[in-house]
Amino acid sequence: MFKTLSTLIAGVNARSEDRVRDAFAIELIDQKIREAETSLKAAKATLASLIQRQRSEIRQRDALKSRIADMMGRAKSAVEADREDLAAEAAQAVAHMENELTVRSETCERLDQKAIRLRSSIEAGHRRIIDLKQGAIQARAVRREQAIQSKLNTTIGTTSSTQDAEDLIARVMGRDDPFEQSEILREIDRDLGHETLADRMADNGFGRATRVTADDVLARIKTQKSA
Repeated sequence: MFKTLSTLIAGVNARSEDRVRDAFAIELIDQKIREAETSLKAAKATLASLIQRQRSEIRQRDALKSRIADMMGRAKSAVEADREDLAAEAAQAVAHMENELTVRSETCERLDQKAIRLRSSIEAGHRRIIDLKQGAIQARAVRREQAIQSKLNTTIGTTSSTQDAEDLIARVMGRDDPFEQSEILREIDRDLGHETLADRMADNGFGRATRVTADDVLARIKTQKSA
């Protein structure tokens, strides 16, 4: 039982974490980019320090080479002057300097290899951050599109508000024309008052006409023409 509850709680926590990550995805992306930029900045500082040390070692190595060349010249001069004591002392100094030169040369080589590897990593990290920033721009565009679509679905989608608006439009369009209705009511009133009966009887030749007809107007025109 306890194991089952633990599993359920772990599942709920995982779903909650997923919802939080989805809700704050853009913020998390920006934070990860800032962390990557901080790491890249630290790597650049390390590379700068490494290059500075490498240049210092190279200067000391070159200075040591110059000292060795100078001491060798002096030793040769001492040999030529039969000063074996000074020549031997100079040879001892050259031996020490050559040993030091070997160590410094190896150090310069190691620093150079480290600088190359670190520079390559920095370049790769820089390209990756550029890709991340481009991805972040696309993610923001997608999130804005999703927000707009969600808003459109809320305002004009299949919702109760939309349904109510459609029902109101149908109700207004389906209403009877009040003017036509009033005319019908007047006709009914005339029928009830027998007003139309006299018109119908006059039209059939019974009694005086109650209204002017087209025939009356046409006959009057013919009369005026004859006169």
